[in-house]
Amino acid sequence: MTRTALILAGGFGNRLRSIVSDVPKPMASVAGRPFLSHILDLLCRQCFTHVVISVGYKSHVIASHFGSSYRTLQLSYCAEDSPLGTGGALRLALPLCQSDPVFVLNGDTFVDLESDALTALWLRFKQPVLVGRCVEDVSRYGAISTRDNMVIGFKEKTESGPGLINVGCYVLPRNFFDGHVLPSVFSFENDYLCHSLPNRPFHLYTLEGRFIDIGIPADYLRAQQLLASPCDRCIP
Repeated sequence: MTRTALILAGGFGNRLRSIVSDVPKPMASVAGRPFLSHILDLLCRQCFTHVVISVGYKSHVIASHFGSSYRTLQLSYCAEDSPLGTGGALRLALPLCQSDPVFVLNGDTFVDLESDALTALWLRFKQPVLVGRCVEDVSRYGAISTRDNMVIGFKEKTESGPGLINVGCYVLPRNFFDGHVLPSVFSFENDYLCHSLPNRPFHLYTLEGRFIDIGIPADYLRAQQLLASPCDRCIP
């Protein structure tokens, strides 16, 4: 089965400007290489063949570094003329994907993608999937609400303590937004999911492997050690 991924890599990375100021956030150096290369290496190990990279801020830095291919991956780019938000960028890029389903990832987040299990879940129901993970403190991310292995909403970020969060990884059909009237600029999480989940719940898949979001300096520094060497179980 052909596997296609879509990486949202168009953000400004304002919270990292104090330590990463000259490149897009996905190109920040982690363990001696651009962070995005760690994500692409994972996709290679998981037998993906095509990756669409949604780019915006300093898009030329990403495109000129990786070009049209990376190892076994064919790379395509979808460039925003102006910032569209995660939702607008996703809607623009989905039609460029070559197969269903599309595995959506954030360019500033590394997850040990369990693609075989996610593919099996997709084939069983043919419905959208949201990847969650249990963490010790949900206050930075906000917890997700679930019922019968379905994601039905989000809880306020004011809550703290252990819980289940959205890691920003989804399995979607290419026609996910067909028939929906939406603004050109919107956040997939805050403007779309928060309002649509009660009527269009996602299947939940709970991740057990590594997860790191480099969006703040403390976690960017933590990623240097976490990604210093590949996880043994991910190596073919």
